[in-house]
Amino acid sequence: MSCASAPQLHILATGGTIAGQAASASDHVGYRAAVLPVQQLLDAVPALQQLPARLHAEQILQKDSKDLDVSDWLRIAQATAAALAQPQVQGVVLTHGTDTLEETAWFLHRCLPAVGKPVVLVSAMRPAGALGADGPQNLFDACVLALSAAQAGLVRAGAGCQVLTVAAGRVFDALTVQKVQPYHVPAFSAGEAGPLAWVEQGQLRPARPCCPAGPVQDVQAAEQGAEQDAELWAPGRYQALLRAAAPTPPPAVAWLSSHAGFDARQVRALVAAGFDGLLVAGTGNGTLHHALHAALCEAAREAGVAVAVTSRCTAGAVVPQPAPPWPLLPLPPAKARLELQLRLWLERTKACARACSV
Repeated sequence: MSCASAPQLHILATGGTIAGQAASASDHVGYRAAVLPVQQLLDAVPALQQLPARLHAEQILQKDSKDLDVSDWLRIAQATAAALAQPQVQGVVLTHGTDTLEETAWFLHRCLPAVGKPVVLVSAMRPAGALGADGPQNLFDACVLALSAAQAGLVRAGAGCQVLTVAAGRVFDALTVQKVQPYHVPAFSAGEAGPLAWVEQGQLRPARPCCPAGPVQDVQAAEQGAEQDAELWAPGRYQALLRAAAPTPPPAVAWLSSHAGFDARQVRALVAAGFDGLLVAGTGNGTLHHALHAALCEAAREAGVAVAVTSRCTAGAVVPQPAPPWPLLPLPPAKARLELQLRLWLERTKACARACSV
């Protein structure tokens, strides 16, 4: 490693395919995720030794990302916040599975303060040891990105992007990244927004400034002429949830999609099961089947269930309509469900704090 005066990268490992193993090098499907320890991942990338940084690795989880839950997100966020608070740490690299990477990225973006240090999520579509394994290159690129993002202007204290992802050389932020391929590489996209940057031959090449000095906007919505409130997607909005003094259980939020022939019994079953919120991926510009619309109105009126709507379309963002009956979230459904859950969770936490202070 570099001398003691070199900046430090803190690598937090959580499992995923990047740490997976298969019985055959040609098997890209029937493998076990989250097997290899983080030090073995680092040892497989000798080029890391040539970076101008000291690497400190920590295994905080060892799970397939499809199995992550809220307690895992809290653990990841708290470990990341602790690492960022260390003066010698220049950035954090988080190894993760691809399946729910966009949700963890969104959780971190909304819960971590924007301190001007990058948090880079890195993953792989092929397990370690596979033919054409992409994990080693992705891990090297993630460390390059973590060392270069601030200098390149992709990250700035108090600005709108701090949580980044890199895979197949493409850099995205937490707002726009989305897994779009179940098998092939590259697997991630930002739709109309495109990559923020590329990592090429160990160098970061930005596509555009990521952190404007003015209001933070959703890129896709801005391209359609729909300005967003400056605070709407600001980093760190839910920091209170990371404090140990906020142990209120997270609300239960389900994700439904509108479709032809929708059966309203789905909504009634979720209400009867005690769900606190429903995120609905509507057709087109957030439109809903008439039976679904009626069932949601009943659930909100009779049971106080919170409802939010996005679109099931994979490109573009919902354009707000005049006086919508429910909040419209111009996010992909996975992130929109999490955003609704975070909002309700913060409200519950604040209400609990007020009750305890009386």
